[in-house]
Amino acid sequence: MLQMQLFSAIVQYQPIELNNANDGECALLLSGPGRSSQFDYTFNLLRGTSLDYNGQQTCITYDAVNAAYLEARKRIPIAQPHGDWKGEDVATVGELLLDVSLNLARTYGLSYEDIEKGLPLIDTSKTLIREVCPPYLSNVECRAGKYRRYDGLCTNLEHPTWGATHTPFTRLMGPLFADGMSEPRISVTGRNLPLSRVVSRTMHPDEGFHDHAGTVMIIAWGQFIDHDYTLTGSPLDPFNRNDPEECCGRPPHLKHPYCNEIPIPDDDYFYSLFNVKCINFIRSFPAARPGCRLGSRVPFNTLTGVLDANTVYGVTEHFARKLREGHGGLLRMNPAFAEYGLKDLLPLKLDIPDEGCTRPNSTMFCFEAGEIRVNEQLVLTCMHTLMAREHNRVARELAQVNPHWDDETLFQEARRINIAIIQHITYNEFLPILLGKEVMEKFGLLLEKHGYWGGYDPNVNPNVIDAFAAAAYRFGHSLLPTAVERWSKAHKFIASKRLSDLIRRPYDLYRAGVLDEYIMGLMNQVAQAMDDSITQEVTNHLFKKVGARFGMDLVSFNMQRGREFGIPGYMEFRKFCGLPTSDNWDDMFGTMPNDTVAKYASIFEHPADIDLWSGGVCERSLPGSMLGPTFACIIATQFSYSRRGDRFWYELPNQPSSFTLEQLEEIRKARLARVICDNTDLIDTVQMYPMVLPDHEINPRVPCRSGIIPSMDFSKWAEFPSSGFFGSIRK
Repeated sequence: MLQMQLFSAIVQYQPIELNNANDGECALLLSGPGRSSQFDYTFNLLRGTSLDYNGQQTCITYDAVNAAYLEARKRIPIAQPHGDWKGEDVATVGELLLDVSLNLARTYGLSYEDIEKGLPLIDTSKTLIREVCPPYLSNVECRAGKYRRYDGLCTNLEHPTWGATHTPFTRLMGPLFADGMSEPRISVTGRNLPLSRVVSRTMHPDEGFHDHAGTVMIIAWGQFIDHDYTLTGSPLDPFNRNDPEECCGRPPHLKHPYCNEIPIPDDDYFYSLFNVKCINFIRSFPAARPGCRLGSRVPFNTLTGVLDANTVYGVTEHFARKLREGHGGLLRMNPAFAEYGLKDLLPLKLDIPDEGCTRPNSTMFCFEAGEIRVNEQLVLTCMHTLMAREHNRVARELAQVNPHWDDETLFQEARRINIAIIQHITYNEFLPILLGKEVMEKFGLLLEKHGYWGGYDPNVNPNVIDAFAAAAYRFGHSLLPTAVERWSKAHKFIASKRLSDLIRRPYDLYRAGVLDEYIMGLMNQVAQAMDDSITQEVTNHLFKKVGARFGMDLVSFNMQRGREFGIPGYMEFRKFCGLPTSDNWDDMFGTMPNDTVAKYASIFEHPADIDLWSGGVCERSLPGSMLGPTFACIIATQFSYSRRGDRFWYELPNQPSSFTLEQLEEIRKARLARVICDNTDLIDTVQMYPMVLPDHEINPRVPCRSGIIPSMDFSKWAEFPSSGFFGSIRK
């Protein structure tokens, strides 16, 4: 079936001219008698030429690759930037490589296996492709140093691109594209899948349960970490750098070439009220693989694959410098409340003020931070503010014990410590609540209590998994509340605001003391249950424009993104995780509530068609975990890669970046509660674990100043000059 699909599309291409398939050096030798030869025989017969194919193997020559490349160059202009490569620059090379791959697949009638396992073996450095391959994908020289690069290159000395920006997402299994190469996934029957919006409204209504002790702080930290990990490379509006709105209601010749819009059924319970027939949606860019290898379409990540606080510092040296004060190792901040003696806010976003920001007028500005989505919703802005303040607090502490350190040393050391604090809180407080101790143990995620951890493995690629980015780590959408609450320092409810009114509008933080009230709310407000119910604030009102009565649908986006990534269905991931799978609807009873299975059967043709995100949030949670087994497996796999594949991981010994044992013991004192105490103005009591509701016995509220929540001792970073008087008394 796949070969026929590939064959039927040949007419779109100027075929590769092949005088004899065995001439020239083979770039790839495909085994198996007759398959490709028969294809080429039929193909050339149609063109009125005849070739004699008798071999038992097919040879794709370097000449054939070059011919396909030259053909693609006629259609695709390639970017050659002089400075940092942007997503749209990388995409031009990705489009060219995909074009070459499609041409070869159609000329040679390649099977799914040939495309996924054969094409990537071709050494394109021996072809003309080398002239357009971005330098960061081909000739990177690494030296072991104390501080990690912003762009993630050289996280692995043997594989410099592993974990780096603008590299492909990792696939746990081969993709499922409708044409085997690029077109979004379809049903196993060969027909279309149900519309994304139909899955959203049928399977994920707003029923708003609360059935656990998790606070909204779990969502806040989870999204902050998500924005450390993933930002899919996709087209942006050239003026305000937001998603293009060039799909719905436009004739084909005026549509954005990446349009994959979401149709809305005429009988939609909500959108029909406003006569909305379509939601704009843009596909992700195709990646340029390391070494500019060929193969099917794969999306890429514009962030790094490791947990490195690029939310605070950015992913390029150039941008990181822009965020800095230039003295004392400090980040630039906005001393908006200095006259009241209150802590600073993030700096104003002045350069592209409308990027990721809905401004009521030209005098209002959003905030700037290391990650462009800092203003996506106000709760996230609060977390960015906390961790930027924490950097500056650490830098000042280090300056106290090392007055001789210059700006660069103070900045890099504070950054190194801040990254370690974020890694520690994530694995020590966030993941145990999310995954539960059993899953943590099974995937090797439990942190050491003392001493070093020697688990770095140079064979582990820390890059982000496609299914993590497009589905599993979007579990938090189920937890989102309808409104975000503000609480007083006395832990009393003050007020709330609809979530949709806080998306891309962080302006409440310009009122003195309000940031603290939102932080108090995050610790005291219970999150929604982890289930199939999603608030209408994001299924009907996402990114709502000022004065509008409707917005977009986040759940439809999740479905559409998974399909265009080519991510296989939910059942394939159950199989990958060693869980029972179902070939018919009756087999699914027990995995999910009966009415959930019945609803799936009403819209999908086969259980294999169920989208990963939808199936994952519908699963019953594991004991002691917030997640069902499939999402727990994918998320735990990702965090295992992040720890084992990161040469700069804070617990490691024997690296230039390693902390001393004394310093490591101090970092182990890091607590989110301490970060909140140290970086807010009014908060003086906080529960020990802010991601869980307070409880007198197991999670008591304690005074910030009581000493119960430990503080780091920065004297362990004191470094005496090696010459002169201090040199003689150095211990």
